[in-house]
Amino acid sequence: MKIITTPIPDLLVIHPNVFADERGYFYESYNETAFKQNGINVNFVQDNQSLSQAGVLRGLHFQKPPYDQGKLVRVIKGAVLDVALDIRKNSPTYGKHFSIVLNEQNKTMFWVPSGFAHGFLTLEDDTIFSYKCTNFYNKSAEDCILWNDSTIQINWGIDNPVLSEKDKLGKTFTGFETCF
Repeated sequence: MKIITTPIPDLLVIHPNVFADERGYFYESYNETAFKQNGINVNFVQDNQSLSQAGVLRGLHFQKPPYDQGKLVRVIKGAVLDVALDIRKNSPTYGKHFSIVLNEQNKTMFWVPSGFAHGFLTLEDDTIFSYKCTNFYNKSAEDCILWNDSTIQINWGIDNPVLSEKDKLGKTFTGFETCF
C-alpha cells in the first residue's frame, strides 16, 4: 500500500497493492495495521454505497460535531471526480480544495478526515461509490456547502449536474460559519 500526501494536510491518496492475473484481481481495501502505521488511527463504524448515473453530483456534504465523520472513499465500478474542501477554521488551507479522479481501473482510495466538506461527480453511468465512515449518519447534524460557489472555484467540468434538492440549497462559502 502506498499512501501519498496532498497539498492539503491530512488528506491522503491511497494506492493499494493490486494483485492481478488472468483470473482477475485482489487487493486489500482496508487494513487497520497499515492505516495506523500511516497515521490513520480511526475506528470505522458504518459503510455506505451509492449507485449513480453519469452527471450526478453529490455534495459538498459534512456532519457537524459531535457527529462529524472521516471517510475512506473509493469507486467499485465506474468513475468519479472526488473533491474535499477544507472547512477547518484554523487550517492554513481553509477554503482550499483538492480533487482526484477515482475509478475502477486505478482502484485509488481517498482519506477525507473530519473537518472537510466532501462531494463527488459521477463520470460514468452505473458508478458504484463506496465509503467507510468514522461516525454514524445523523440527519440533524448534516450540512452542505453549495457545489458551485464561486468563492471556492471548484472546476467540476460540468455546468448542469443532476442534484438533489438538498444540494441545490447548499450554503454559500462566504455566508458559512464553520464549526471545525
